[in-house]
This record gives sequence, structure tokens and C-alpha cells, in this order.
Amino acid sequence: MDFFKKRKTQKLQKQEQKEEQKKESNKPKSQDVTEAKYINSRTGMEFSLTFVSTVVDEEIIQKDILPYLLEGDFATIGDLKKLLPVPDTEITTDSSKVTQKIYNGYVLLQVETDEGKYAFISAQKEISRTVSAPEIEFSVIGPKEAFIESIDQNLNLIRKRLPVKDLIIEELTIGKLSKTKIAILYMEKIVDMENVQTIKQRLNILDFDSVSDSSFVEQLIADNSASPFPQFLDTERPDRAAGVLSQGKVVLIVDGSPHALIGPTTLIEFFVSFEDYYINWLIATFFRLLRIFSTVFSIIITPLYVAALTFHYQMVPRAVMATLISSRQGVPLPPILEALVLEITIELLREAGARLPTKIGQTIGIVGGIVIGTASVEAGLTSNVLLIFVALAALASFVTPIYKIGNTIRLIRFPFLIFAQVWGLLGIVFCFCILLTHLSRLTSLGRPYLEPIFPPRIKDIKDTIFRLGFNMNALRPQFSRTKDVSRFPPEKAKKKLDIDE
Repeated sequence: MDFFKKRKTQKLQKQEQKEEQKKESNKPKSQDVTEAKYINSRTGMEFSLTFVSTVVDEEIIQKDILPYLLEGDFATIGDLKKLLPVPDTEITTDSSKVTQKIYNGYVLLQVETDEGKYAFISAQKEISRTVSAPEIEFSVIGPKEAFIESIDQNLNLIRKRLPVKDLIIEELTIGKLSKTKIAILYMEKIVDMENVQTIKQRLNILDFDSVSDSSFVEQLIADNSASPFPQFLDTERPDRAAGVLSQGKVVLIVDGSPHALIGPTTLIEFFVSFEDYYINWLIATFFRLLRIFSTVFSIIITPLYVAALTFHYQMVPRAVMATLISSRQGVPLPPILEALVLEITIELLREAGARLPTKIGQTIGIVGGIVIGTASVEAGLTSNVLLIFVALAALASFVTPIYKIGNTIRLIRFPFLIFAQVWGLLGIVFCFCILLTHLSRLTSLGRPYLEPIFPPRIKDIKDTIFRLGFNMNALRPQFSRTKDVSRFPPEKAKKKLDIDE
């Protein structure tokens, strides 16, 4: 009998040790974790508060939590919701939530008489910068507000522009370590729910440790992560995000990121500035065509120079050929090396200017470009004609309003250069065919990336390649496959009443 009693006692001791270890494992060990015990003056209730001082606002604890707990009618943990003026209060028996909640800015309350129950009181510290003007998508005309790193503030900027119940906001948490909040926004009566379900499915199956910016999400849920072309449109403008929501698109906002993601998107949309809608449609159309032409010019002008001087010099007019020959006198490098040296130099200057502090970066970009360009021509390493072409190509690559597509344009110039050196004009055409094949197969949330060019949709051209007047855009884009295709009654588009009517 003594043997069985000993065995039973040992089992009980082991169980108690395990429970103590479990409790200890739930207690954080970081030095910014504060734990304090208090007694209610009216009921004599003993309770403890645990919180992380670096993520909670201690003023909320001192003003909105402690006075009510110390002097209020606090008898059980169930009285908490009636007692406190804090709306976000949760009572649970799930001990696994303890660590996650307190590190997310909640105060943990425990009462000795209610063992196994935990109360979480919201007291997050909000540290964020004020709303400022856009830095990347700056516009002369239009609102001067940009997203910041606070998800609540960003949602407020969109809600302010779309104060309707049809705007649905769904929140998820991703990242095993970062526990990053992400909001999915869409218009319930307009959006194609297949797009929403695709995004939610891809986010739910993510098994990534830390997500600190919207760029992480873009790469993790893109249709083709190996493509250099971005498959979500990145924007820092709340007016743009609100505008595309009314077109039936889905917007993703990530906590800690000043940029929102828009999907599905098309290649043409990366050459659309939202300022186009604030100016006359004729001027806006001209600017869009100029951006598309500048992009093509930026990609092929240097490869055409290499192909012409390597294989097809007989196709160049005599007057132009004389200028090219005179400019290349004394240049020891072949056209391909000459072009690569200048292209890489431009990229080095651009990268150095972007990484250095603002004032120094501007100086390096301007002075470095002038000094290196002049010195390379005088030293006979490059021709002045090619220097002009490379400078124009670099300038043309900056006209794209979305930064990420500009990086793609900078990259794909180099394969065109190599193909031009190997096969001349035939190589440029071959490289263009490869690029076109890739783009025609590329999708964004399963939607064709080259729409309205492929598949051809004539009706969508009026607000993609061109920007026609608002009275000509009564229907939403076919690409979005919206539930409600009409923006306003088409028969009222051109109807204008006189003052006496």
C-alpha cells in the first residue's frame, strides 16, 4: 500500500511541476515586461496587472484602468466589462493567448479567486508620423495626403473618401513572429468575390516568419514570383486606393507599411498617374502616350545603337553615319562594351544617389553624371553620341509614376543589349518576342496582365491607353468583372441642363 501511495504522490508532484513549468513558460522574461499586484479598496479583491511597457500607453493604465480597478465595485473578473470604460476588453480561459496579447499592447489582468481566467485590456501605444504629402507619386493637382505606417490611420483615410456600408474591411494576421495585421478592402456590391477569395486563400496558407512591409506580401502571393514585373500595383495615395475600389478592385493594407497593394492589375495601369483624372482628358491622354513611348524608347535605343554599328551600319543614313564615325574616333572599345560601361555607370550613380542622404545624393547624381560623362568622352572611352542616348534612356525611364515598374525597365534593357550584340536587329526582335510571350502568359490574381491589348477589349482602352472624358466612361472596366458594371446611367452622360430648365 505504501508503494502505491508513493507512486500516486510522485505522479501528483510531477503534474504540479508540469503545471508550474507551463505557467512559467507563459510568463515573459524580457526586462520591459512589468508585473504589479494591487488590492481593491472597497472589496479587498487582490489582482495583478502584467504588461509590456514599450508597447502600452501607461497614461491609459493610470487614467482609464487602475482608478476603476482600485476604487470600483470589483468583486469578480466578470465585472470587468461593466467596470472599465475601455471598449476592447476580452475575458478568456485560453492561456496560449497570454504572450501574444501582451506583446500586442494589451494589459493582462489576473484575479487570485478566479484561477485559469485571463482578462486582456487594450492599451496600445500609438507612435506614428503625421500624414504628409506623397513622395513617390507626387502630383501638382489633387490631394496632398499619403499613407503612413499606421493601419488604423490608413483605413481612416480611405473611409473618409468612401463613407458607405458597402466598403468591407476584413482583417487577418500573418507572420509567425511578426503577427502583422493586414486589411483586405473591397466594395461588396461591385467586386468580383472570386478575387477576394483568391487573396484570402493565399494569405491564409502563408507560413512565413516575419512580414514587415506590403512588399513582402506582394512577393509571397504573386501569381509568378519569378517574373521581374510587379503583379500588384503599389500606391501611397489614399485617393488612388479609393478610386480603384469603386472600379471593383481589391486593396491590401499592411500594418507598418506606408504603401497599399491593388489587385488585380494590368501592365498599362503602371503608366497611369492618378493626377491624370485631375486634368483635362486630352492633356492626360497625351501624357499617358508620352509615358508609354518613353518606356519603349528607354528599352531599345541603346540596343539599336549597338546593333546598327555592329551589323547594320549600311542601313544608317550617310549623314548620320558620318557623325557616328567622327564621334567614335579614338574609342578603343567595341559598341557593346562602350554601352555596358555607360549603362552600368548610370545605374551606379542612380543607386548611390538613392542610398546616400538626400542632400548628398542629389549632389552625387548631378556632379557625378557631369564629371564622369565629360571625362569618359575626353578620355576616348565612349562616344558623345552614345552618351546622349544613354542619358535620354535614363531620363525616359523616370517618367513612370510607379517606382517598381521603373526598376523592371532598368533591368530588361540589359538582355536587349546582349541580344543586339549577338544577332543585331534580329536579336532585338527575338528578345521582344520572348518578352511579349512572357507578358501574355503572366496573370494578376488569375486575370490577364496585358489586358486590354491581349485579350483585346476595345471598351477598356478608353480608360487605359487613353483617358477619355468622364461622360464617356459610364461603364466600369470589363477586366474587373464587376457585379455592377454601370458607374452612372449612360443616357445621362451628355445631358446638360440649362439654368432656366
